[in-house]
Amino acid sequence: MSRPTSDEYALFYQTYIDQTTENSIHDIITNHSKYILDCIANIPNEKADFAYAPNKWTIKEVLQHMIDTERIFVYRALSFSRKSQNPIQGFDENEYVINSFAQERSLESLQTEFAVLRNATDIFFNTLNETQLHQKGIANNQNITVKALVYIAIGHALHHCKILKERYHL
Repeated sequence: MSRPTSDEYALFYQTYIDQTTENSIHDIITNHSKYILDCIANIPNEKADFAYAPNKWTIKEVLQHMIDTERIFVYRALSFSRKSQNPIQGFDENEYVINSFAQERSLESLQTEFAVLRNATDIFFNTLNETQLHQKGIANNQNITVKALVYIAIGHALHHCKILKERYHL
């Protein structure tokens, strides 16, 4: 399998796809899932409510955003892999964070939820065959393939791990 080409996704997803270099679903999962899980598992509780600047998300909000977004990307991949022709709406990540009440949750509960979700995502992605990976759909008014969604989902998690390290000093 090759990497998704630029005609398989909207340009604004390029940042996430560029987080990876692998050419197969198996390799992308093998090379990145443990790192992503370790990144989240190693967040110290005393940093959970830290935001690196005014009006920026706290670490708990970043983690909740990662959870919500992964669920959305996986739902899109599931729908399109099953040949659904129904366009899927976009979402406003800031509204999702505001309405998630992440601040009311413990860091441990967010870490546990993320780990379970990430493992389930990997299992699902590993079940997709070539035909399913090449299925197309419309999400957020943009054409996208299932293969691109796999790369985007993992790249999104890697992107936020990088932000947690660089801006939140984890």
